[in-house]
Amino acid sequence: MSIPIKRLPGGEGLPLPRYASPGAAGLDLHAAIDDVMNIHPGTTSAVPTGISIALPEGYEGQVRPRSGLAINHNVGIINAPGTIDTDYRGEVMVLLTNFSDRDYTIKRGDRIAQLVVARYEKIEWMVVRQLPPSSRGSDGFGHSGK
Repeated sequence: MSIPIKRLPGGEGLPLPRYASPGAAGLDLHAAIDDVMNIHPGTTSAVPTGISIALPEGYEGQVRPRSGLAINHNVGIINAPGTIDTDYRGEVMVLLTNFSDRDYTIKRGDRIAQLVVARYEKIEWMVVRQLPPSSRGSDGFGHSGK
């Protein structure tokens, strides 16, 4: 599938999103910052990627955390996965949150997140008086034990 992508001011010289391995589902997104950015403990920063995209109808972009940032630095994405809609044409931003107790520094070009492009279905609600039965019924969270 071919997806239109635009390199924005600030994104010059950075790689376009790309797969890190042949089996990767997510494309690495890079920080399009001037030099460095510090994210203080317990705070969230919107990190620019220097790109905008035009997804085809029926697809969404899912901005997901990188496992290395999570395990090594306690840095993740507060709204994971963030959704890029088909009609959005602005810059792809990553809402990185520092869950650790020390500053985390991002440098220009660092891989900060992954972008997964996925198909979705549009739905229409069908109001009914009663839902069809299921084996679970209305049991809530944790109902099945360990």
